[in-house]
Amino acid sequence: MLQQPAASERKGNDTMKAYERLLKYVVVRTPSDENSETVPSSQCQFDLAKILEAEMKELGLKDVHLDDQCYLYGNLPATAGYEDKPAIGFIAHMDTVADFCDHDIVPVLTENYSGEAMEIAESGLILSPEIFPHLASLKGRTLITSDGTTVLGADDKAGIAEILTMIERVQKENVPHGKLCVAFTPDEEIGTGASHFNVKEFGADYAYTMDGDTEGEIQYENFNACKACFDIKGFNVHPGSSKDAMINASLVAIEINNMLPGCETPRGTEEYEGFYHLVSMSGECASAQLNYIVRDHDKNLFEARKKTLSLIAKDLNEKWGEGTVTLTITEQYKNMAEIIAGCMHLIDNAKIACEAADVTPLVIPIRGGTDGCQLSFKGLPCPNLGTGGHAYHGPYEHITVEGMDKSVDVMMELVKLYAK
Repeated sequence: MLQQPAASERKGNDTMKAYERLLKYVVVRTPSDENSETVPSSQCQFDLAKILEAEMKELGLKDVHLDDQCYLYGNLPATAGYEDKPAIGFIAHMDTVADFCDHDIVPVLTENYSGEAMEIAESGLILSPEIFPHLASLKGRTLITSDGTTVLGADDKAGIAEILTMIERVQKENVPHGKLCVAFTPDEEIGTGASHFNVKEFGADYAYTMDGDTEGEIQYENFNACKACFDIKGFNVHPGSSKDAMINASLVAIEINNMLPGCETPRGTEEYEGFYHLVSMSGECASAQLNYIVRDHDKNLFEARKKTLSLIAKDLNEKWGEGTVTLTITEQYKNMAEIIAGCMHLIDNAKIACEAADVTPLVIPIRGGTDGCQLSFKGLPCPNLGTGGHAYHGPYEHITVEGMDKSVDVMMELVKLYAK
């Protein structure tokens, strides 16, 4: 097992490695709560925010401010003579998913990973290239996982660790730069991370979220997204005398799902293909509920999906009686590609930065969303970059020391590019 150098052993000019920061952050559990009505959705996110606030001040960031909604801001003023360069921001989120996050997180480091199937600690879970083909490419690296009973939390504490490591390196290596803005947000995993983000206080002209997967990922096309909830009202009478009277709400719920295209689920789609995803269902004879998330990159196809849902509700109300089915659609976020199209230098420079850092640029669509897609529509163009992590949101989550280092290198190159 790899040992982290003690603070007393670190030389004065040594920069803390990104993975060392990650090990500190992941043990602070920060699951967000989608059922909460508070901001942040869970008070535990302040536990990490306060640690980061102190660290940002120690690193020399200015105007460090943790607000009462758990948004943390700070900046590194431009090098003298570079004040006219664009102000570039870097953003990551502090929360994790709530799944697999109900007890202490124990990070485990495996040096010189074989690239082959490996049991995660002694959990019985097997990290296998048959399920995760990219594992073979990680051969020889130092792999970081949890003990197999929780998420690791690299989504997105790796992004936080990499941003602060970049800030430390910029100063210690005396890299000339324009203004660098940093922000860490709560509640990204429940889709509200950008809801209360103060773009003006942040102070950047452009920004990148560090919230992707493989190092070198560059993402500026995300899903259009909404939630869709079907509430079904049944008519319950004694089954012995229910001929032409009973309306079984659970059976109507099954009917609704069967009217959707069976291949258009997350399991059956990839890349730019959209889907209907049944997140949860409940019901009995008298009432039932179906909760979906609906996704598509193409705006017109996304609107068509919503119309399909509305048509299903209409048809079943005609069949079973008005008021049997109530559909509620809640918009979530839009595809930021239409905003980024006006400032493609963000993507072009990210490609150049990857190549300069000896990382292969991977321009791929996001099969999800980030804070950046909402921020882009708030006036802060904000594509997403990879952090080196994989298999997020479950106990198979993993990242490598080397992947994190490369992600820091990419940010360093971006800082240099925007200072030219």
